Amino acid sequence: RVIEITLTSPMPDFLRLLAQPEMGIFLDGSGAGPMVRSDESDGQPLLLTPLPPEARGFPAREQWQSRARQVAVSAMPANSAVDAFAAGEVDLVLNGRLSNLPLADTGPLTRGTIRLDAALGVFGLVVRSDDGFLAEPLNRQALSLAVDRSNLLQPFNVGGWQSTSWIVPRELANGAAAQGERWPNLSFEQRRDIARQRVAAWERAEGEELVLRIGLPDGPGSDTLFTQLAGNFTQVGITAVRAGLREGAELELHDRLARFYSPRWFLNQFHCRLELGLCSEEADDLVEQSIVESDAQLKAQFLATAHNQLIDSEIFIPLGAPVRWSLVRGNITGFEENRWGLHPLFPLSQPPT
Repeated sequence: RVIEITLTSPMPDFLRLLAQPEMGIFLDGSGAGPMVRSDESDGQPLLLTPLPPEARGFPAREQWQSRARQVAVSAMPANSAVDAFAAGEVDLVLNGRLSNLPLADTGPLTRGTIRLDAALGVFGLVVRSDDGFLAEPLNRQALSLAVDRSNLLQPFNVGGWQSTSWIVPRELANGAAAQGERWPNLSFEQRRDIARQRVAAWERAEGEELVLRIGLPDGPGSDTLFTQLAGNFTQVGITAVRAGLREGAELELHDRLARFYSPRWFLNQFHCRLELGLCSEEADDLVEQSIVESDAQLKAQFLATAHNQLIDSEIFIPLGAPVRWSLVRGNITGFEENRWGLHPLFPLSQPPT
C-alpha cells in the first residue's frame, strides 16, 4: 500500500512524472486507476467502467451511476478513425500527428471539431550517419541553415505553430538560446547561401552529387512535409530521397512529447545510450553533473553548457513543436487541450449536465 521513493536531488516536476500513463501500477494483473476494464475480445472495443467513489478513496455517494458512463476504446488506423468519426460511429479521436493531419481536414468535418494541442516536445530530424558530407559538424549545420522553418508547415494551416532552431525551448533555456534564433545576424537568404557554398565545396572535392535520405512515417502529412524539406534542400544543391522509419536513412524524423518541464528532458532525448543517432558524450556528462548539483545556478549552468554542446555537435535539426490533434464531437465533455498532449479517459466518463 506504500511505495517509498528517495530522490538524490530536488525535482520540481517529479509528481507530474509519476502521473504519466506509463507509470501506472499493476498488482496481480489489475491497475490502481479510477476505472475497471471489461474482458477483451477480438474486434470489440475495450469497455472502461468508472469505479464507485468509495473505491476511489472518496465518500460514498447515492446514485453515482447517474453521473457516470462507460467509455469504449478502440485502436485503429488514422484513416479508419477519421472515417468512423465522420460517420458518427465514434465521438472522439485522439493521438493524431502531423503525419496524418490532412486526413482530419477533409470530408464533412467542420473546422470546429479539430482540436490542436500546443504541445511541448521535440520535432525535427536526427542525424543517423556521420559518413560523407555528414562527417563534419559544419556540413550538418548547413542542413539546419537551409530549412525555412517559418514556412515549413504553411501547407498544413496550423495556426500558432512555433518553429525553433534550438533543442530546449526558449522559455526553459539559458544563455543565447533564451534570446532568440541561432543566427540573428543572418537573413534566411544569407543562411541559404552559406549552405549552398558548403554543399558545392563538398561535391567538387568528392566529384559526386550529394544525395540524402529522409526517414518519415507513412501518411499524407509526411508526404507534404517531405515535399517541403526536399524543396528546401534542393535550393542548396542537395537531392533528398524519401524513406521510411528505420530504413537506413541518414536523416530521420524524431517526434516526441515532453514528459516533464525541464531542460533535462530535452537534452536526454539525445543521450548516447538511446542510440537514436549521433550523440555527444560531453553533453551527457554535463547533464549527469547537473543532477547531483545542489546549487540552482550551477545546475542551470551545467544544463545550458550541455545544450550548447549538443547544438555545436549538430546532431539534430530542430524544426519546431510537435503537432498533436484530436477530433471532438460537440457533446463531449471532459476534453481539454494541453501542452502535454495527454487526454485522460476518466473525465470523459462524466456525461454533460
